[in-house]
Amino acid sequence: MIDRELKRTLGQMMHGVQVVGAAHDGLVRAYCSHWVSQVSFTEPIVLASVSPRHDTYPLIRATNRFSVSILAGDQVAAGQYFSYPGRRFHHIADEFLELTPDGLPVVRDAIGWLACDVFEVREAWADGTPIDHHLCFARVAATGPGRLREPPLLYSSRLGWRVAGDKAREPGVSIRDQLLERLAAAGLDTGADDPDEPGDA
Repeated sequence: MIDRELKRTLGQMMHGVQVVGAAHDGLVRAYCSHWVSQVSFTEPIVLASVSPRHDTYPLIRATNRFSVSILAGDQVAAGQYFSYPGRRFHHIADEFLELTPDGLPVVRDAIGWLACDVFEVREAWADGTPIDHHLCFARVAATGPGRLREPPLLYSSRLGWRVAGDKAREPGVSIRDQLLERLAAAGLDTGADDPDEPGDA
């Protein structure tokens, strides 16, 4: 059990909102997530943390495939709908979904969608302790760009549903440029860094 104060702190973490979907033998299911992440710069690899209790989970395991729809800020209704077990509402709101050419369910008018092929599922930690969410590593096999200029929908368990808004960085101000100036002033080599590769401070 997570300590209460730790849970409150973790709850401040803000995440993008996705809908993860799968289809198998004519059955289509999807659920709302904010635990899908890109995990590699050099390869199109994503990680989806999926509860085995979701109706979508057995479809993912049966096909080793899932879709990820990245929700825009004006799609909170879709996000909330897929946050509930679909069986509770008898899957009545099928207007939120459409199928990709290869049969995966995606949210209509999303910022974009990914079709993912699972290559590894971790169901327990190294010591064999089961975990409540299984970690599905997958390669992105196809993508459908949608409303890429729209601000994304965000969520945290403490702050609720939010829309990404104003830029955080002041225009024309770059900490990288300031650091390079300091290196140059100190007579140190600035190096030829890779702008896509994060570093350690």
